[in-house]
Amino acid sequence: MSAAPAELEAGRAAGPDGAAVRVPWLMYGTAWKEDATADCVSRALDAGFRAIDTANQRKHYHEAGVGEALRAALDGGRVSRDALFVQTKFTFARGQDHRLPYDPRAPIGEQVAQSARRSLAHLGLERLDSLVLHGPAQAVGLTDADWAAWQAMERLVDEGVTRALGVSNVGADQLDELAGLARIRPAFVQNRCYASRGWDARVRKVADRHGVVYQGFSLLTANRRELEAPAVEALAAARGATVPQLVFRFAAALGMLPLTGTTSSEHMREDLAARDLALGEDDVAALLACGR
Repeated sequence: MSAAPAELEAGRAAGPDGAAVRVPWLMYGTAWKEDATADCVSRALDAGFRAIDTANQRKHYHEAGVGEALRAALDGGRVSRDALFVQTKFTFARGQDHRLPYDPRAPIGEQVAQSARRSLAHLGLERLDSLVLHGPAQAVGLTDADWAAWQAMERLVDEGVTRALGVSNVGADQLDELAGLARIRPAFVQNRCYASRGWDARVRKVADRHGVVYQGFSLLTANRRELEAPAVEALAAARGATVPQLVFRFAAALGMLPLTGTTSSEHMREDLAARDLALGEDDVAALLACGR
């Protein structure tokens, strides 16, 4: 099996230029880092990460901290804007705390626009690479609120505010409906990925059918029991790798875009180095089966 790609190509964004959106193979996630966010993102950029995931949801993310690190890196010439992939999210009020980034009395479409403008200000950017709907309004099906939010996000693509759209925390049927009916289909789907569910096999299958790139988060923390199995640890040792390296390379082999949220500079470098880890078909099959 060949090395993981340096970049993945998402479905065409259907923006003004219709260009495909490219993203590095491993993304740095910024949730739950609070006041350490800027330092973590700065060190991630220095380690070589060029894809950054955040959200305009102060309950779990410090988007302004991400922006602090991005501005310092861009102003200092440590990275170029063209080399970066920056993704944030619109979160419905039910997923927020009191620090709302929009007027909750405004129509949903205006909430989306306000959130996106605030994200650009937080991040110090003129455009986003991806804007994600941070979970539908309910667990089953899509509501009028979901469609109002999505249509507002589509307008942001038309206006050049974001190059691509995505959705997170969805079931297979929800993704199928959205990708099948939206004027601009999602380029990305981001889910917590459980080995016990075949590494989110149902959603990955729908994503593949619609040409949507699957982003997997909590690959390590959601699968502690499975990844502590002696067989998994032995496979990593036989490849001269850490278990996280094994998991991220395995995810890439499945066509997944994995996220890591490590706060360790050493682990940041190790995770990126997993791109060159050689895995065979039997290795992938063994990891696919570890949750059964």
